[in-house]
Amino acid sequence: MDIDLRAHGYTAAVTPLGATLRLLAHQGRPLVRGFAADAARPVYSGAVLAPWPNRIGDGRYRYDGAEHELPINEPDRAAALHGLVADLPWDVVRRSTEAVVLRHRLSPQPGYPFQLDLGMTYRLDADGLEARLTARNMGYATAPYGCSIHPYLVVGGGRVDDWTLRLPAERYLDVDPDRLLPTGERTVDGTSYDFREPRPIGSVFIDHAFAVPGHASAVLTGPDGGGTRISWDEHCRWVQLHTADRPEPELHRTGLAVEPMTCPPDAFRSSVDLVHLRPGEEHTVTWRLAAAEQGERS
Repeated sequence: MDIDLRAHGYTAAVTPLGATLRLLAHQGRPLVRGFAADAARPVYSGAVLAPWPNRIGDGRYRYDGAEHELPINEPDRAAALHGLVADLPWDVVRRSTEAVVLRHRLSPQPGYPFQLDLGMTYRLDADGLEARLTARNMGYATAPYGCSIHPYLVVGGGRVDDWTLRLPAERYLDVDPDRLLPTGERTVDGTSYDFREPRPIGSVFIDHAFAVPGHASAVLTGPDGGGTRISWDEHCRWVQLHTADRPEPELHRTGLAVEPMTCPPDAFRSSVDLVHLRPGEEHTVTWRLAAAEQGERS
């Protein structure tokens, strides 16, 4: 059952399955591509991604001298995708009209023999929706860790092609076109991935991670000037963008996935920006989603 939040002109709906943000609106205008309360969540919309975001190639990695093999949940790309908690129930710890706190205890399991206590807080205030994820290592060994959220941003009707994006990223990860695994960093200079100054997305296909500064924002704007902003704290050095190119007409390019991540894709194998969570240690990340003022650039 949904937890409905309302404050300062914002409304949100959170479901305990995956601690998912199902709806978010400001003054009645949707800020994320939502879905019906009785529908299956489409393509990770609004889910929490932990203990890793994005893909781990072949589901295999080596950590602290041991080999681990995760279940493959993206068989067409032979990858372990988006962590372990997106499809699991979370407990509601506290709730009010403005906020909800959810918790999930991730038990040791094949491929990830570590125990984490995860807490997700959604809170509405005058500046939008704050989403905060805390992970505490409850086990006896250091655990590899990364996280993200998976909202599809929208700005009124229409499709991604008609919207304008600003993203303060100078570099992106090129990918293998078949498996979407990283092949190396590239500059955005002279490419269709350069959104350092606001410009229309157009027909470009994007399913790439971008290197971004901490304490920054991405802003999506529609033809009518209405906008949606997502910002992140210093722990997020990467943002995955996806133009939602899908076979389903109702999903095809109808939202822009903007996923601020603590590490890039395949970080369990590359170790790039991977968090090494020691026993008893906590790691907290904060994101914020809000309506953007007309003409806002950052």
